[in-house]
Amino acid sequence: MTLLWTFSVAFSNYQLFKDSLFSHKIVSYPRSSPSTYPNKPVCVITGATSGLGLSTACKLSKEGYVVVIVGRSEQLLSEADLSSVESIIKFSTSLRQWLLDSDLHCSVQILINNAGILATSLRVTAEGYDQMIGTNYIGPFVMTKLLLPLLESSHVSSKIVNVTSFTHRAVTNMQVDEGTVYGKKFLKSKQYPYAQIYEYSKLCLLLFSYELHRQLCQMGKSHQIFVNVANPRVVQTNIMREVPASLSWVAFFVLKRLRLLESSECGNDSIIDAALVPPGTSGAYFFWGKGRTINSSALSQDAKLAHELWETTSNLLSVTPFGN
Repeated sequence: MTLLWTFSVAFSNYQLFKDSLFSHKIVSYPRSSPSTYPNKPVCVITGATSGLGLSTACKLSKEGYVVVIVGRSEQLLSEADLSSVESIIKFSTSLRQWLLDSDLHCSVQILINNAGILATSLRVTAEGYDQMIGTNYIGPFVMTKLLLPLLESSHVSSKIVNVTSFTHRAVTNMQVDEGTVYGKKFLKSKQYPYAQIYEYSKLCLLLFSYELHRQLCQMGKSHQIFVNVANPRVVQTNIMREVPASLSWVAFFVLKRLRLLESSECGNDSIIDAALVPPGTSGAYFFWGKGRTINSSALSQDAKLAHELWETTSNLLSVTPFGN
């Protein structure tokens, strides 16, 4: 895992360097200030109790956003288990009520699906999903679908930012069925293949993002809601807390020697870029700050695969409280 992920991040940087020198594929976008008409804009960020999510929340708060933090902490507006469909539904209901009770407009201008875990042992959600897939993919799918009405009701254009990872490039083949979406397909081996499932979950998030962008375009809402993906820099956060200390130490040591390791204050630049990009940009893959975008893996851009994943996920969720 350590060598493969180090290679993946090195390859992504090579792609960025190559494109900047030999082609015009790289597009860099400036940041724009939020519109405050008619009220202060609202930004919802999942997984923002620490690390990249917390630093992102602080920066957007300074930009003028009312930031709603979603995570598991008694100090937050709402305690939400982001791998549980029922918990996310309860959060969306609480958010609506809070907006109605405040002097804010009942809408959301930015949704940042940042929550993610790297679990090294099998845990299953209440709905039967592998917890890593439930948190990294199913959670953002449900959260986004539930908050779409609030994003649509915004007086100004709204944005969805899904935080992915360079590790999605490690997945070179994918078959969509119930077994893969639930995560059961990966449990045939004796040891829990946590690196493989993490990579798969981040690829699923990319496929979902691009499919949502396409569907919004087909519905004529592409001028109202913009969907982008952010790949932050490598940051030494607590996401690696379950990985054996020796492996995480080697990974961070190698990345630090390659000068690819950043602090959480600097590592979230791509998330801020995607959140503050001027209206009109959608379906872009923001990579490592400075407003830069590159291409994600070829597999992540497979429209047929993305549609199959969307349909399969929707069908599976139809028998949960989400489908009622």
